[in-house]
Parts: sequence; structure tokens; C-alpha cells
Amino acid sequence: MEARNITFIVTKDCQLACKYCYLVGKNEKERMSFDIARRAIDYILDHETAFEEESVVWDFIGGEPFLEIDLINQICDYLKSEMYRRNHHWFNSYRFSFSTNGINYDSEKVQRFIEKNHEHLSIGITIDGTEMKHDLNRVYKGSEKGSYQSVVRNIPLWLKQFSNAATKVTISSADIPYIKESVLHLYSLGIHEVNINCVFEDVWNEGDDRLFEEQLMQLADAIIDGVYYEDYACSFFSENIGKPLDKILENQNWCGAGRMLSVDAAGNFYPCTRFAAYSLRSKKPIIIGNVYDGIDKNKLRPFLSLDRTTQSRQECIDCEVASGCAWCQGENYDAADTNTIYQRATAICKMHKARVRANNYYWNKLYRKLELEGMREEFEANKPKSNDVIC
Repeated sequence: MEARNITFIVTKDCQLACKYCYLVGKNEKERMSFDIARRAIDYILDHETAFEEESVVWDFIGGEPFLEIDLINQICDYLKSEMYRRNHHWFNSYRFSFSTNGINYDSEKVQRFIEKNHEHLSIGITIDGTEMKHDLNRVYKGSEKGSYQSVVRNIPLWLKQFSNAATKVTISSADIPYIKESVLHLYSLGIHEVNINCVFEDVWNEGDDRLFEEQLMQLADAIIDGVYYEDYACSFFSENIGKPLDKILENQNWCGAGRMLSVDAAGNFYPCTRFAAYSLRSKKPIIIGNVYDGIDKNKLRPFLSLDRTTQSRQECIDCEVASGCAWCQGENYDAADTNTIYQRATAICKMHKARVRANNYYWNKLYRKLELEGMREEFEANKPKSNDVIC
């Protein structure tokens, strides 16, 4: 089922100052008002034919979205009542989505909101692995104090409420040595799906790819030898990556920029949150409209023509391990030599190739083991699934 993703940037504030965070302009001042949210909702629901997807994901981000739980509760109540009142095709085909740092997850207001909307909720708590790895990057703002203990205490409650919940782990140069033990630690907490990816920014040092490959091979050994593959998933290992491209079937854009919609506290519309000012290091924001005048289709049109071919160098298209090599549209724009969205950033190239080598090791070892045990067919019929890359 096709779904439209619509994002409310409800605040640019956060309790944390994560060292790898792409949100370089976080602040305490820019907070969304209900009036702006209502205007955005009315515009979207008034233009039903322009948003024809079968369902919708109403996404709430910050900063830390649950800092604005009162506003979010008001927005969600309004969304439900308006979709019902209008007999909108999204009524009862929607989801409220959150990625939270988990610090105030157990607060009374957040828990009341969860109880009220549970059947239409997706909530991911970000925990990066072991306490050492997590606290390397996920520190409280204004200090070097790590947030692991503040987050891990809420994991049992979260998993009780969302038993199939997945976490998102981010890898940067400093925490490569802790990948294996961190994934296994998350499994030990009861998290069965670990979606994990390297940052897209150019942060990688000489030799990081070799260390990365070694860690993934050690993780592969641990998952296979410990038979974790039966009930647990890690998105670093996927059978769909590391192959030449089918240049016809695989010419789509990697992300949904331009087919998503984000709105900020000022009421500006963006093709993706990564094109808002607080997400950009060196470029001006790309605004495609606002809640007062609507969406300017001429400003949106360049995003609708994005695909692999229009933004990749020929060596990327011809690469023997191109499948599964991801990019972020906002980082492409931010890192480009000019103000273009058609120049693909390739800082992640060597990390992708290292992942492919470890991925091949994983699947070769796993299938040899399963064939010896006569279990391959059963595994392929029942293996857990995970997302390949989460931006």
C-alpha cells in the first residue's frame, strides 16, 4: 500500500547534542504553533486529489518531538476529527510516527497519548548499543554526560507496548570498534530488529573501511554461531545489496524527497526535512511553498525528476556492487559544488564496499551452515526481515 509521508517539525529543541546529528541548527526558539499546524492540515486535506496515496504517515520530529507532547496531542485530535468530518480517504488509513530519544517516554503525558492512539502509532526509540558506544555521541547538550541510562530504563516499557518495535543505530568514525558488541547488546535488551546505517556526511578517516569490515565480519560470526538469525534482524546484512544494477528496474531515486512533505514552525513547506535551514551546513533552505499560499509546483518539479541516473556519476552507475548503495538527497544538496540537487555525494562509497564484502561473508557462511543442517528451505521461508537503510 502506497503511503504519503507528511512531517511536522514541531520543535528544533532537544535535550541532547548528539555529535553526529545532521541537525546543525537546533534551538529552543522555533516551536510550532497549533495555528500553523491547523493551516497545514487544512491545506493538505482540502487538496485531496493532490494527495491521492491510499494512506498517510503523519510524522512528528524535532529536535525531540515529545518535548511538544501537548501540541502533538492537539494536532492528532484535530487530524482525526477532520479526516472523519470530511469522510477523507485517509480516515482509518493513517499512522502517527515518531523517532524519539526516549528520555521522557515514560512521562504521564506521553503515556496518556500512547494509550489514546496506540492502534495508529509507530514509535522508535533511538539507542545506539552498549553504554560506551551510546554515550560516545548521544550526550546532553551543554555537557559530555551520556544519555544511555536515561534511555535504557524506558526500553522495557516501550517493548511491552510495541513488541515488534525496531531501533535505529547510527555509525560514525569514532564508534566503529563497538558495532559487534552493540548489536548483540540491543538483542539482549529484547530488541529484535536493529536498523543501522553509517552517516552520509564526509566524516570517514583512512582505514575506517577496513575496521568496519572487520567489525561486521565479527558480528556475522556472532549472529550465525549464536543462531540469532532465526529471530533477530540487522539491516547491515541484506541479500539485496552488492550487485550490479539493473539499469532499468533500479533507476528510481533512493529516498522520497519531493514525494514527501515537511512543514516547520514558520509554516514553510519543504520537499523533505533535510532541506530546512536547521538541517543544512552550507546551503540555503529549499522552500516549495507555505501554509498560506500552498505548494508551488514549479519549485517541486525538479525533485520529481530525480532518479539514480540524473544525479550519479557514471562510475557509480557502472559499479559492480552498486545495489544497496544509499544516499541522502539533502546531503547531496548540502555537499554539492553548486546549488544543485543533482550531484550525488559519495563520501559513503568505501563504507558501502566494506559492507558488501562483509555481507557476502555473512550469507556464504550462513547458507553453508544451513545446507549442512538441511535447514536452508525452512530458513528462507521464515527469515526475519528488516529495512535496508534508514535515513
